[in-house]
Amino acid sequence: MKTLRSVAFLCTLCVVNTLYSQQTKGIVVNESNQPLESAYIYNLNSKSHTHSSENGVFILDNSKVGDSLKVRLLGFQNKNIILNASNFNTNLIITLAEKSFQLNELIITETLNPVSTMSRLDIKTNPVNSSQEILRKVPGLFIGQHAGGGKAEQLFLRGFDIDHGTDVALSVDGMPINMVSHAHGQGYSDLHFIIPETVNKIDFGKGAYYANHGDFNTAGYVDFSTKDYLKENSIALSVGKFNSLRMLGMFNLMENIKNQNAYISTEYLANDGPFNSPQNFNRLNLFGKYVAFSPNNDKVSLTLSHFTSRWDASGQIPQREIDNGNITRFGAIDDTEGGTTERTNFNVELQKHISDNSTLKTNAFYSHYGFELFSNFTFFLEDPINGDQIKQKEDRQILGFNTAISKEIDLGNTQVTTTSGIGLRHNIVNDIELSKTLNRSAILQNVQLGDLNQTNLSAFTNAEFDFGKLKIAPGLRLDYFNFLYNDKLQPTYASQSETKTILSPKLNFYYDAQSNLQLYLKSGLGFHSNDTRVVVSQLGKDILPRSYGLDLGTIWKPATKALVNAALWYLFLEQEFVYVGDAGIVEPSGKTERYGLDLGLRYQLTDWLYFDTDATITHARSTEDPDGQNYIPLAPDFTMAGGLSINNLYGFSGGIRYRYLDDRPANEGNSIVAKGYFVTDFNANYNFKDITLGIVIENLFNTEWNETQFATESRLQNEAQPVEEIHFTPGTPFFIKGTISYRF
Repeated sequence: MKTLRSVAFLCTLCVVNTLYSQQTKGIVVNESNQPLESAYIYNLNSKSHTHSSENGVFILDNSKVGDSLKVRLLGFQNKNIILNASNFNTNLIITLAEKSFQLNELIITETLNPVSTMSRLDIKTNPVNSSQEILRKVPGLFIGQHAGGGKAEQLFLRGFDIDHGTDVALSVDGMPINMVSHAHGQGYSDLHFIIPETVNKIDFGKGAYYANHGDFNTAGYVDFSTKDYLKENSIALSVGKFNSLRMLGMFNLMENIKNQNAYISTEYLANDGPFNSPQNFNRLNLFGKYVAFSPNNDKVSLTLSHFTSRWDASGQIPQREIDNGNITRFGAIDDTEGGTTERTNFNVELQKHISDNSTLKTNAFYSHYGFELFSNFTFFLEDPINGDQIKQKEDRQILGFNTAISKEIDLGNTQVTTTSGIGLRHNIVNDIELSKTLNRSAILQNVQLGDLNQTNLSAFTNAEFDFGKLKIAPGLRLDYFNFLYNDKLQPTYASQSETKTILSPKLNFYYDAQSNLQLYLKSGLGFHSNDTRVVVSQLGKDILPRSYGLDLGTIWKPATKALVNAALWYLFLEQEFVYVGDAGIVEPSGKTERYGLDLGLRYQLTDWLYFDTDATITHARSTEDPDGQNYIPLAPDFTMAGGLSINNLYGFSGGIRYRYLDDRPANEGNSIVAKGYFVTDFNANYNFKDITLGIVIENLFNTEWNETQFATESRLQNEAQPVEEIHFTPGTPFFIKGTISYRF
């Protein structure tokens, strides 16, 4: 009988354990009851673990009454919880208190994306205050402005002169930024509609190793996410040299309303720049966002924004005119350059739990975009009477959606996470124009004029097999393109169309050698599309050039307060045809290869002093040209950036930042060199009560530097023969501005 009772007791215990060794469901929030993403939840008894989703939701397997949970998130106080019976009947609400950032609390094996996490840390320790600074938060990404602040920045990454975005895919809240078949250049990416204070996080990846990213993802991708809520209202005013002015307002529209957030933000900028001819730059940004959570913590967000900008520009000036003393570095040959642009965006996002182990994430977007740019690169080379000014103009509508379903599967000792999705992007561009003009008013000749449609349908799937220390992540992406162009300069109506499909496999390995050391090997094929006008002129041949890439890297914490990342990488790009928007012609470009080394260091010297630096060494060459004539123009071979940041030291915060770009070839033979530069910036802020006083100094040591430069053949009006040499836009000299902000 005693044995029978013992058996009965054990059976009862097994039943109880079966009932409660199930899933623990809950949500992680901050003290304002806002969801927290990427919190690490670990069961100390069963060793099961998970992370909270973007909605703060988590589901933890193999839990029972009495188990202890450890909850961690960088920048928040750790929390330990003992599970009781009620935790299995209702959602467990875990509230984390915010605290100062401590790098020694970062555990690599508990972090979802250690490489991308670095940019999140950088934002915390050194907040951004301009749209240019947003991009500089991506390690190794350099930018340059060369048209009065209104034109999109020129980008450099991993040995690419990316122009305005041909080889890096950019998005905001799932909405694409890169413009296909743009009037000025393929992949044109204007980020100026982003108000920097609304950015919550930056997710990035280098190389084409990610199945959920397609067109333009060859050198890498950058995804920006905006804030879901404001902690407080604020207004700010900045005034500085060169008649610079910035006004900012951020206002919470829904205070103390459960499960709903709404805010608006507005920004106005004006600046004449250091140029002899004032650039008369001004920009207005309006941004609004509404977020709602259902009782099941499904999330819906609506975003609406509008941006408009206009500017004058002094253009890229020839070095010989400065050497001759005819103009200063801030002078102009043709100061009638400039332009206008605007963009209106509407974006709706839904994140929903379909089941305990499946989530749906989708967004649909619509943008209306206008652009008009006047430039003069060659002065009087083509037209010795009227000059070579050109106008590039377009009116565009962009609409589309992205949908992905993620599912977690437990296969005993192996955890599998799968994500599959589809996407659509459709561009309707009317009156895309390239014309020769005079004084920004008279049209002398239409070089290109037409309407185009470009459609991209995509599907992808990837899986992550978690074997404990080793994770294997294969992926596959399929893209279908339809290109349609109607040339309005032809005497009769005729539409030209082409279609193309491309398949891009990926395969990545991650190995957690220790809790402070992760090794990874990434591989994959990527591509970037070419301009529709290239596609139809080439009859659909060689118009989706592939990239082949490989990364071997490590994320390592050699000390509790130090984080090091390093990667050896290789990238090969196939033959492509390039549409030169400034001339309306198609130029062939041969195969290229790039390889190099990325290095990064984050070190927290004290609770309030933080150091970071990133460097990239690159070898970039054409593979089809002879040695000595195989340089890739403007491809950086060495870049470095970093600085020291102070966080909340008796009310003070700020930092000193530097960036270095080495000399690089400006033409294929390296006979013309684009000079490098070392520039240092400084900022300091002091908080007392609800007021912050700040000062920003750009180019602290008044370095003479060229922000953008090109090897260009040009002819001045008094010259008999053209000259090819460096043409450049000068970098900002010593610049200082003061800021006052008020929070309420």
